[in-house]
Amino acid sequence: MAATTSTGLFVPARSGADSVAPANVFPRVASKRRRITPEAGHALEILGHAIEYLTDEFVHEGGSLSATDSRVMAVQLLMAFNRQVYFECPEMPSFADRCRSFLRLRTNEG
Repeated sequence: MAATTSTGLFVPARSGADSVAPANVFPRVASKRRRITPEAGHALEILGHAIEYLTDEFVHEGGSLSATDSRVMAVQLLMAFNRQVYFECPEMPSFADRCRSFLRLRTNEG
């Protein structure tokens, strides 16, 4: 998976020679909303700022993009932590799931 920062820097999510791939290679997963706690939200905010700061610094310096560059690896590590924090938050049931649950309860009562 790859990400583009607000500065337009393309950052591969994995290291190694085969890590640069178009974003559409990966299947799109149906995204569910997640219940983000204040602590997780604060962690996501800090990680996001750190990722943006490092990528901005890299772009302004004008370095060449290489998966073996320690700064790129640091951004990848922060992005991995960001995903980990986000995916540890519990998924919220969709509106359709809540309706199905409600209807099941109503049909089981009678």
